[in-house]
Amino acid sequence: NASYYRLLADGSYDNVTGTGNALNCDSPPVQHLILASLRYWVTKMGVDGFRFDLAATLGRRADGFSTRAALFDAIRADPVLGEVKLIAEPWDIGPGGYNLGGFPYPFAEWNDVFRDTMRRFWRGDAGQAARLADGLTGSARHFDRGDRPATASVNFVTAHDGFTLHDLTAYAARRNEANGEDGRDGHGENWSDAIGGEGATEDAGVRASRVRRMQNLLATLFVAQGTPMILAGDEVANSQGGNNNTYAQDNSTGWVDWQSGEDLTAYVAALAALRRRLPVLRQTRFLHGTLDGDGTPDVLWWHPEGRPMAERDWIDPENRLVMASLRRATASAMSAMPPAFVVLNAGPAVPAQLPEGNWRGVFASHGEAPVPEDRAIKIPAHIVLVYEAEPNT
Repeated sequence: NASYYRLLADGSYDNVTGTGNALNCDSPPVQHLILASLRYWVTKMGVDGFRFDLAATLGRRADGFSTRAALFDAIRADPVLGEVKLIAEPWDIGPGGYNLGGFPYPFAEWNDVFRDTMRRFWRGDAGQAARLADGLTGSARHFDRGDRPATASVNFVTAHDGFTLHDLTAYAARRNEANGEDGRDGHGENWSDAIGGEGATEDAGVRASRVRRMQNLLATLFVAQGTPMILAGDEVANSQGGNNNTYAQDNSTGWVDWQSGEDLTAYVAALAALRRRLPVLRQTRFLHGTLDGDGTPDVLWWHPEGRPMAERDWIDPENRLVMASLRRATASAMSAMPPAFVVLNAGPAVPAQLPEGNWRGVFASHGEAPVPEDRAIKIPAHIVLVYEAEPNT
């Protein structure tokens, strides 16, 4: 018992996971058990990767969490496990348990900062522009260390824990009474928005507004550097009736109803095709505004007045518009990478001047991308736009 489980000084279990007894992953017998199990699932059952729940527990030693924990080194050195997908939920509930960006290569990590920033930006919260820019370029302040690629950030807006995409737009507060914990379980702050009032509605205008918000959230996910992850059912606007902790609901609340709401399947497919078509949206190197050989920065943050963003623009709490010209990352091996110009507007319609170049609209989260006239466009309200540079620009 003392070898396999984390124990407190009085002999009781150290509940760093919130689910009871936690494995002592600093113990050699436990490491052997975990490695043998993972190898079996890969070699015998065909599993191509693992997402580790509460993964900070895997790296806990007597002195706390460590990037250099023995289990991490053993997984990385294993000839089988070192070649599969490794994804960490980079926290547990114990002391020092939040470790976003703290896992070693080749682990990727769920990025909850990206999740919360995207939700808050599109909800219209003040002061989110700079945070959004960081998320769009792979959250480098968390992940750009130890030769980790930009794909280390697993970007998501929704997951199995929390609201579905639809419920983010339909509920301001969780509805968890059916879980038997007096509505206290699940996340209390979801950065959600009950557009048009709580819950389901037949109002066509409200439904259209909710769909637009869902489309913008999905589009942001697909134009951001990193690895995008979507929740099953979000492509059909599946609802859980406002319940954000359905693990115990083996019924229609927790099941995916594939006929339940607005069908966004074609929209998600279009986003996937856009990301595939424009490799500049899915680079492995981080973008820092570094000048390439031709003196062009790999990312240029742009103001609608037709100039680079200044510090005063970033700290403006009323700024609801982020625009960026994306190019090949400095020293990237991918040379055939046409630039793209990305617009995310969570505010009202605004006139804008695009950077130098010939830009052609290739995506709009709703409607059509405005056609530039002498680089001038009128950006519609609440929209994501993507422009591609014409050849030789």
